[in-house]
Amino acid sequence: MVEARRFPRAGVATPHYLASAAGLAALAEGGNAVDAVVAANLALGVVAPYFCGYGGDLFAIVWDGDLDGYLGSGRSPERLSIDALRAEHETMPLLGPHAVTVPGAPAGWFALLERWGTRSFGAVAGHALRYARDGFEVGPWAGSYFRACRGLYADFPEWTATYGAADTGTRLRQPGLVRTIERLAADGADAYYRGPMAEAIAAAVQAAGGVLAPEDLARHEGRFAAPLRGTYRGVEVAELPPQTQGVAPLEALRILDGLDLPDDGAARQHLLVEALKLALADRDDHVTDPDAMRGPVEALLADQHAADRRARIDPERAAPPAVNAARPGGTAYLCAADGDGLLVSLIQSNFLAFGSGVHVPEWGINLNNRGSSFTLEASHVNALAPAKLPMHTLIPALALRDGAPWLVFGSEGADAQGQVHVQLLVRMLHDGLDPQEAIDAARFRIDWGSEFLRVEQAAGPDVIEGLRTRGHTVRQVGTHNSGMGLAHAIAPTPNGYLVATDPRAEGAALGL
Repeated sequence: MVEARRFPRAGVATPHYLASAAGLAALAEGGNAVDAVVAANLALGVVAPYFCGYGGDLFAIVWDGDLDGYLGSGRSPERLSIDALRAEHETMPLLGPHAVTVPGAPAGWFALLERWGTRSFGAVAGHALRYARDGFEVGPWAGSYFRACRGLYADFPEWTATYGAADTGTRLRQPGLVRTIERLAADGADAYYRGPMAEAIAAAVQAAGGVLAPEDLARHEGRFAAPLRGTYRGVEVAELPPQTQGVAPLEALRILDGLDLPDDGAARQHLLVEALKLALADRDDHVTDPDAMRGPVEALLADQHAADRRARIDPERAAPPAVNAARPGGTAYLCAADGDGLLVSLIQSNFLAFGSGVHVPEWGINLNNRGSSFTLEASHVNALAPAKLPMHTLIPALALRDGAPWLVFGSEGADAQGQVHVQLLVRMLHDGLDPQEAIDAARFRIDWGSEFLRVEQAAGPDVIEGLRTRGHTVRQVGTHNSGMGLAHAIAPTPNGYLVATDPRAEGAALGL
C-alpha cells in the first residue's frame, strides 16, 4: 500500500505522472494552485488524450477563503434538431458529429487563470507545449488505452492517422496541438472560439455530417456558480449544481445520514449501493440544463425527500436494477493546493475516451462526444434541443469541517464519480482512513443501466457473497481495477498537505 505523500507547502495530484510534474513545476516556479492545476491539465490533454483535452469540457471548485464553482460546458448546435436526428437514429449517437457539443475547456482555463492565477497561459503551458512538440514515450498503462481505442475509432481516418500507431514504447508527437497551444498563448481564449480555429472545428464536424457552426462556438460562455452543499457526519460537502450530477452524491449522503451504518462489510456496502441507486435515479429524472429543469434541485436534498427515499431501502434485499442507459467514462480528475491555502478541485473530459472520433488534424483537437448524454425521448427532461446544455457527469468536490477545508477530492468514471465520492467519505469518516488509504481500499461500482454490481476482489469473499445473498448480481473484478474510477485527493493538515493518488492509474502525488 502506498502512503499518502506529505508536503509542507504545496501539492498536486493527477492521473499521469508527466502532468503532475508539469503542475509541480508551476508551483516550484512561484505559481499558485490554480497555475499548477491548469499547467497539469494542459499537459494531460497532450499525454493522456484518451481522458481529456483541447476539445472537451471543464468544471472546478476553488477555495480562496470561500467556495466558488466554475461550469465550463458547451451547448448543442443551434441547428441540431431532435426530429431530424430521430429520423436517422433510434437513440442518441455515442460517436460521430452529432455527439459533439461546443468545447468548454479552453475558455475555462483562461477564466480560472484570470480570476485566481498569477502566471500567463503561455507560462503555464510550457510543459504541455514541449510534450506536444518533442513527444513523450507512451508507457504500458497508456499503451493499453491506445490499443483498446483502435477498434472504437476505426471509422475515423483523421484519428487513426494521429493515434493509430501509438503503443507502449512509441514516442508520440502532436504537431497540431503545438499550433493550438501557441495560438492560445498568443491570442487568448478568443482564438479558439472565433477565427481560423473555430472555422476548422466547425468544418470538421460538418464534413462528418454534423451541423456545428462557427456561430455556435462564438456564442460559448462558461459560468461561475455557487456550489451545492450538504452535510454528512459533521462534514460539509460541496458539489457543483446542474447541469452536473453533483446533487446525486449529496442526496445519497443525505439518505445515508439517517441510517445507522454497520461496520465495514456486506451489510454496509448494501446500504451504500441502495442509497446511490435511488440518488442516480433521481438524477436521471431531474437533472439537465438548469434552464430546462422542472423544479429546483434543492428539492432533491430536502429532509422529507431524503426520508422518503430512505424508507424505500430494504436492508436485506437489493432493489431491481435500473433501466436507464449507462454512460461511458473517459475523464481526468486533478487537484492542487498551495502555501497560501488556495485549493482547486478540477475535472476535465472528452466524455468517452478520445471523444466523438471527430479529429481536427491541423489543430490536433479531439472533439468531445458530450452530446451523447442527451436522449431522443422528447418528453424526457434531458431531451436533445438546440443550444442546450447536456446533463453532465463531471463533478469535482471539496469538503469542509468547522468551516475550514478538510478534503479536496474527486474521481473520473462517469456514473461512478458520485459513487466514489460517497465511498471515500464513508471510509474516512467511519473507518478513520487517511485519503490514500481510502483511495486504495476495495471499491464497488454500480453499472448503471445494467444488472451488474462490480466489486473489487480485495473486498473479500464474505462481502461479495453477502452482497449476492442480498440479491445483487455481483461481477468480481481485480484489485485496483482501472474501471472503478480514478480518484485523487488532498487533505490540509497543520503541517501542510497529505496528497493521494489512485493506484488504478499511472498518476503521481507531488509537492513542495
